[in-house]
Amino acid sequence: MIHQVEFSLPRYSRGFHIITSEILKNIEELPEKGILHVFIKHTSAGLTINENADPTVLTDFESSFNHIVKENEPFYKHTYEGSDDMPAHIKSSLVGSSISIPITNYKLNLGVWQGIYLCEFRNNGGNRNLVITINS
Repeated sequence: MIHQVEFSLPRYSRGFHIITSEILKNIEELPEKGILHVFIKHTSAGLTINENADPTVLTDFESSFNHIVKENEPFYKHTYEGSDDMPAHIKSSLVGSSISIPITNYKLNLGVWQGIYLCEFRNNGGNRNLVITINS
């Protein structure tokens, strides 16, 4: 059986944010087993799974991505939406637009230290729309 829901996250500041609880509160009870798939409908934000315990990891991700993909590079052509726009598209492609997580015993089968991240790469990204698909 497949269940699908679409919802908007509230506006988040630029950076990396753990949104596991936001996702869980927007879906019905999880099945005994299956797959939860999360897709973000944007080209300047992404999703990933990583450390959910130490908040410095979130800061280090932001610093590292800004070091790898810099703003105001002279070779960028797509600049009409601001200096953060093209770097946001590149970062989004590096991270990806979806994740899949196994469901086991009515729970997300994440590791002890894993959480779902919204990777917001724009200074003013606005609300972000997610599509959650549960396949059981």
